[in-house]
Amino acid sequence: MIRVLTFVAAALALAACATTPEAPPYAAATSPNGAGYSETQIESDRYFVSYRAPNSAEVVRLEDYALLRAAELTLQNGREWFWVDRRTIDQEQDSRSSGPSIGVGIGGGSYGRRSGGSVGVGMTFPLGSRDQPARARGATFEIRFGEGPKPDDASAYDARSTAQAIRGRIAAAG
Repeated sequence: MIRVLTFVAAALALAACATTPEAPPYAAATSPNGAGYSETQIESDRYFVSYRAPNSAEVVRLEDYALLRAAELTLQNGREWFWVDRRTIDQEQDSRSSGPSIGVGIGGGSYGRRSGGSVGVGMTFPLGSRDQPARARGATFEIRFGEGPKPDDASAYDARSTAQAIRGRIAAAG
């Protein structure tokens, strides 16, 4: 019976690790440090655009949300394209070990006239996959609006097509 309970507990623990967390909603932040998107104007054509997750989310999703807000802001300002000058990701610490580890403990004590010592050795093996997507609390992009024809550069984004593509991914993810 104990074997069955141990197996069930282990299976439940692994299943809990494998669940995919829900994607955060795309919405404006309601407070300065709240979840959602926000922007801060630096100059007339330069902004910080941020998306902050309620807890944490996949980095790709956070970047998509920040890019979508940058595209919307660009169009609201009557421009067609924007540059991303700088990207900052508020990365989550990954405390999982990448492989087995060994620990050694030494202890001693006394009780009355008796004393003793002990040495313990333990080994851990990480369970689960390391192939999970990176997670973070937020993404902030420094953007500036472009003028004239959009250059053929990976840091330059067409606002209309970027917004359309990201909205399509959000709808597909459900």
